[in-house]
Amino acid sequence: MMSKLSSASSIPAFADASANYSLDAWQRWILFLDVMRRRAEQYEEHAAQRAPHVLDYKVELICDARTFEEPVNYGLVRIVPPAGIVIDPLKRPFIVVDPRAGHGPGIGGFKADSEIGVAMKAGHACYFIGFLPDPMPGQTIEKIARAEAQFLELVILRHPEADGKPCVIGNCQAGWAVMMLAALRPELFGPIIVAGSPLAYWAGVHGQNPMRYSGGLLGGSWLTALVGDLGAGQFDGAWLVQNFENQNPANTLWTKQYNLYSKVDTEAERYLSFERWWGGHVTLNAEEMQFIVDELFIGNKLATGDIHISDGTTIDLRTIRSPIVVFCSKGDNITPPQQALDWILDLYGSVDEIRSLGQTIVYVVHEKIGHLGIFVSGGVARKEHDEFASNIDLIDVLPPGLYEAVLEPKGEAIDHPELVTGEWVMRCERRTLDDIRALGGNDLQDENRFAAAARLSEINLALYRAFFQPAVKAAVNPSWAEAMRRLHPLRLSYELFGPSNPFLAWVRDAAELVREDRRPADADNPFLAFQEQVSGQIVEGLERWRKVTERLAEETFGAVYGSPVLQTALGVDPLSNRPPRQAPKSMLTSALIEARTAALKEKIPEGGPLEALVRSLLFVCKARGGADEREFEAIRRIRRDHRGASRLNLSAFKALVREQYYILLSEETAALAAIPAMLPTEADERRAAFEVLRGVLEASGALNGEATKRFQRLTELFDLGEEALSSEPMPMPARTGPRNRSV
Repeated sequence: MMSKLSSASSIPAFADASANYSLDAWQRWILFLDVMRRRAEQYEEHAAQRAPHVLDYKVELICDARTFEEPVNYGLVRIVPPAGIVIDPLKRPFIVVDPRAGHGPGIGGFKADSEIGVAMKAGHACYFIGFLPDPMPGQTIEKIARAEAQFLELVILRHPEADGKPCVIGNCQAGWAVMMLAALRPELFGPIIVAGSPLAYWAGVHGQNPMRYSGGLLGGSWLTALVGDLGAGQFDGAWLVQNFENQNPANTLWTKQYNLYSKVDTEAERYLSFERWWGGHVTLNAEEMQFIVDELFIGNKLATGDIHISDGTTIDLRTIRSPIVVFCSKGDNITPPQQALDWILDLYGSVDEIRSLGQTIVYVVHEKIGHLGIFVSGGVARKEHDEFASNIDLIDVLPPGLYEAVLEPKGEAIDHPELVTGEWVMRCERRTLDDIRALGGNDLQDENRFAAAARLSEINLALYRAFFQPAVKAAVNPSWAEAMRRLHPLRLSYELFGPSNPFLAWVRDAAELVREDRRPADADNPFLAFQEQVSGQIVEGLERWRKVTERLAEETFGAVYGSPVLQTALGVDPLSNRPPRQAPKSMLTSALIEARTAALKEKIPEGGPLEALVRSLLFVCKARGGADEREFEAIRRIRRDHRGASRLNLSAFKALVREQYYILLSEETAALAAIPAMLPTEADERRAAFEVLRGVLEASGALNGEATKRFQRLTELFDLGEEALSSEPMPMPARTGPRNRSV
């Protein structure tokens, strides 16, 4: 700064810069206070609403779960399409389930390019499952799941012509809730998209993800029980929001406010729009929060199939039959990729086990987007949501296995760009469990530490309930609990700037005067540069503090719960070479798989040209290691323009693909040998079928390597001669309208 000042032509220039900056800074401060005043008014107005939300769409109430036999504070609404959006009644509906993690509902439809927006743009009807600020008496996680099951049943009834069950999107906390319900009621679900959802809570990498240590450092979930008791049976969601805030002190304590202050002329509306959701604190029943902390956060029981509902049923994610799409990001410090994906390592020993259970898992790992950006879908995440919505049918018919969704720009050099719907091409590439392990994760020593923390939590909770809980409950009444909630630091940060503060009564009028005579400093004012420099130093200092505290937390957790003496005392064997918690294997499942395999072998020679084409397609695609949206679009168009294929809707095609895939897996040699007998006897009809197959296979580019060898093997099976390899493939039919509902 001094060099800039010294370059000034004279002392008057320095004085002018100082005066201009001082006036600008004072005006910005008044405008900043006025934004904070508006924030407080917005907070009080939002809290006073009967059903507050931040959806950017008009909605129609379909069902209120407060009227159910087991009432909960959830509701189902239909999103009213904006002008210009055409909904195709033949396409499967989308249902967005919003996270109840301290904030109010609406974040999945917060912007026009959010999950709801991109789904409607693709022609899908959209529904939203949200909630009211306060829970119903006796409400539990299990009762919420039953209510959401009724919502899905209702949506299915409303769309009898839709080709496929609803695609359900679960954001953050709603992701694990959706997965639990899908494990209990798999017949209700089409594809499931879980965005930024922590499913394996112990997982992470050293030097990062400090939130996973919180439960152990606090001595377990006894503190959750205490907060619930101090709330007279309700847990204040503001504490959950506070936990998120603590993950980034630089942003919480400085950057967010400074960004508003420094750009107050242009930043106010965006800031207020976000704060309307961020400040919409809700409450949970103490029993709900205790379940979440004990069973999920500290217990990590969802990833190991160790959660049981009231009737004794085990929640096992391996019972889900719908494709599961996991969207996570390396830039997410709330739900890092390990917590989003390592449940796969906990439940399955290999990809073959995933296939044998008939499951399809697709994941995509973004490089930088933060937690909220995953499901707000702003800017950098929009292409993922666009592609998921546009290609949800492709995901639904993928053969069982583990895939990574790879998105590439369409560009001009790509083969068959006419088969691509948007600006990106989605390709689902086969992956193994080693690809997930390569993202980093826990070793056996880490697992033992977390197991010890979970066991200590159980002991401390039992001690609290036996010796302290009765006295705390007796001392607290609802009025006292409400007063305590209002005194929460996060709520005070809003209310202190509200109308009840007489010391800020002058701000509104002063801000109006400032706007009438606003005089911002010039962009090259040296004092602005100095201001930015000071801000950068503050951020750097807070970042150093964060890193020191996170490293201290990790080292403390490791030292305490890594002690062999403590582990032994808590019943964790420190010398064992097996994970302390491991998902059990079912002998019944193995027997069912064996019986199913035997039945499939009997079906090897069955079928006609259609079955032969699907079997041939899968045989070549195995060498490619995945599926491309262009191949799927080619199948759609061929289906539309070729007589005899129109009988096959999406559900029937999915069943056909899976059956032929399993036949190839079980007896590939015999399956290939049976193809000639399944083909038409007339040479012209065989050639036409072969050209259909070739057109689909080359839709995503020319064949090469092992795929070419497999294709040549099929040429021999079709008995067409060598000229078939050199002939031009059949051109793809042009798109004449919106995508057909059937394959």
